[in-house]
Amino acid sequence: MNLSIPLPTLLLIPSGIGCEVGGYAGDAIPSARLLAAASGCLITHPNVMNGASLYWNDERIQYVEGFSIDRFACGDLFLRPTRNQKVGVLLDAGLESDLRQMHLQVIEGCRATLGLDIGPVVLTETPLEISTSTLVSGVSWGELTNLEPLLNAGEKLKEEGATAIAVITRFPDQLDDEDLDAYRQGKGVDLIAGCEAVLSHVLVRHLGIPCAHAPALAPLEIEYCLDPRVAGEELGHTFLPCVLVGLSRAPDLVSLEAMKQNTIIGSSDLINIEQVGAVIAPQGALGGAAVLGCLERRIPLIAVSNPGLLNVDLEALGLSVNGTIQGRMRVCSASNYMEAAGIVLALREGISIPSLSRPIKRVSVI
Repeated sequence: MNLSIPLPTLLLIPSGIGCEVGGYAGDAIPSARLLAAASGCLITHPNVMNGASLYWNDERIQYVEGFSIDRFACGDLFLRPTRNQKVGVLLDAGLESDLRQMHLQVIEGCRATLGLDIGPVVLTETPLEISTSTLVSGVSWGELTNLEPLLNAGEKLKEEGATAIAVITRFPDQLDDEDLDAYRQGKGVDLIAGCEAVLSHVLVRHLGIPCAHAPALAPLEIEYCLDPRVAGEELGHTFLPCVLVGLSRAPDLVSLEAMKQNTIIGSSDLINIEQVGAVIAPQGALGGAAVLGCLERRIPLIAVSNPGLLNVDLEALGLSVNGTIQGRMRVCSASNYMEAAGIVLALREGISIPSLSRPIKRVSVI
């Protein structure tokens, strides 16, 4: 098999919607690793790869924040793989002194142990005062009372030479006990994921560089019925290591405007949406900008059975399994990510998907 030529593939699992795979602490990492091996180049977002104290560094995986993936899929952004980023750290002034010191020690540990290029660290002028909420649908969400301290701190980090930013904010401890217990037992939604997405989206939109978020929370009491998918979050007092590792090799974000103005030197190493050979998303979460952007370009869609709270499926988009758009794009259904990896490998090798199913339909004669 000719595995030397990658087939760039998008893996999308929206955060805060309670997906069985990818709705917890890095529990989608095994699936991402498999898909990276099948495709040779996997583009996915932080909540897929973030396992709190656990992480996996794979050169074939491009760690790209969700807003950037949407822009990439719509053709407004290019990705440039890099060897390393200089990761600046944005600390919420609302962290208590002990919690702040704990996170500073994590930063020093990642510098000394993993050799990451981290710094400087900037504190916001005032506490960010974040609140979390749940929408009527059950999807997690959140609000930031004052954006200015966040944006000012981000600007300062960029001025000081940071090429990526890890954001650490103090989240409220007064989460609903019943919802939190359900999540820790693998039956609920990540209560802070929606708000995390808002924070990183705002910064990436404003600064144009990779950003990802790590919440700061007071330790929880030990849970004896903990779901294995949540265990990565409870190994220590921080969610930061996976974010620092992911950002350390996140690709540069190159805007279409910069390309048009010829301000980018060398474009042969850029990844653009036209190179993407497949997009993979949960069957009920097909309404996002990234999926729709790929459909517009007739990129093959692999809809995976991965139940969550949303129900925007193929029928809602007017599509069908094994269907086509304008005679070219195939829509496939996969019962799990192992099956999706097989479909990606078939696409990479140029094997006709219908030839792998039985019965095989006769060729149509026009």
